[in-house]
Amino acid sequence: MSEPDATRWAAPWAAWGTPPSSRYEALAARFRPIFARIREGAIARERERDLPYAAIGWLREARFGALRVPEDEGGFGASLPDLFGLLAELAEADSNLPQALRNHFGFAEDTIGGPAGDRRTHWIARLAAGDLFGGAWSETGTATVGTFETRIHRSGSRWGLTGKKYYTTGSLFADWIDVVGTGEAGEETSVVVPAKAPGVEILDDWDGFGQRLTASGTALFEDAPAVGDPLPTAVRFPYGPAFFQAVHLATLTGIARAAAGEVARAVRERNRTYSHAAGARPSADPQVLQVVGRVHGLAYAAVAINGQAAQAVQRAYEARIAGLPEAEARAINVAAEIELAQAQSVLTGLVLDAGTILFDALGASATSRRHALDRHWRNARTISSHNPRIFKDRVVGDYAVNGTEPPFQWKIGHLREDRP
Repeated sequence: MSEPDATRWAAPWAAWGTPPSSRYEALAARFRPIFARIREGAIARERERDLPYAAIGWLREARFGALRVPEDEGGFGASLPDLFGLLAELAEADSNLPQALRNHFGFAEDTIGGPAGDRRTHWIARLAAGDLFGGAWSETGTATVGTFETRIHRSGSRWGLTGKKYYTTGSLFADWIDVVGTGEAGEETSVVVPAKAPGVEILDDWDGFGQRLTASGTALFEDAPAVGDPLPTAVRFPYGPAFFQAVHLATLTGIARAAAGEVARAVRERNRTYSHAAGARPSADPQVLQVVGRVHGLAYAAVAINGQAAQAVQRAYEARIAGLPEAEARAINVAAEIELAQAQSVLTGLVLDAGTILFDALGASATSRRHALDRHWRNARTISSHNPRIFKDRVVGDYAVNGTEPPFQWKIGHLREDRP
């Protein structure tokens, strides 16, 4: 019998299962030095609420945002499982960053699979160059569900944008902002505006207890200039909801991996123990080791679910570019939405558990703010509050029992009075 390959067990994926693809390690090798650099300052940024401009800059310089752009168009040609694997690794370093880039990768996904033409050519070139895109979709005003108070209107020879948005995640760090609003005929449509253009103001007023560095606050637009013509949201990528949820799953997965690594390191370095402990040192205490192993197991399960969900989104992407008949493509999109809803429900619980029980392996000193171990639970709880899982469980149940298709857009606002 041949000797085992020691390098295999030293690889980052050794404890987390099989890499997403045969080319994953080559892709990851480009960015892991940046991830390591990001990880070094993550706790300090968290404690001081220091927005990650520098970290985003390192990713921009490395053209991390061009992962999904095809190689023959200047990008890296990553598959969706590759992308979500890399986002999980980035989240392991700092979970604020993949969420801050969530709207960027959504815009990129819509663009790469879009129809050939001037619009696609223009934005693919910007994506390949490393430009980053933020998003401004949600509103907190008086709009009813399915409508927007933000207006996209003619302004001389160009299109303009006027309105107020919230949850504009990542826009403070972006070069461009993808905005959804109401068009002149009352239709739901979207435009791209330069983030630094006159009439654009982005506020750092996100006050959530988790994911505090994602710049998920307010964006104000006052006749802001749009680039090109509006694009109706109805023609944008149909698996968008599944894609955006998959980014959250990757971020949650990275949080679980970070929690697993940090609790193992803390136990390894800890010297103090209790009079009633089962070992002379925490690293030799079987009960403590059991907790560490449990956290690792929860993280392992999250990695597995993240990878399975990524495959569902990849199938939806392939259906889009293959030009399948509408009924066949819709069935694949329905399956992706249901898979992501199921994954969200289970994976969320795994990661929240990991962020809680890790403290059972440590002493009261682990709650010191200087360690910032609480960030894992806070960040996971904040991410999992998006698109509430209780509704996803109901959607899955309704599909399983009654064959009811899931909704393909998640919108928030006031209910119209004529709705039951």
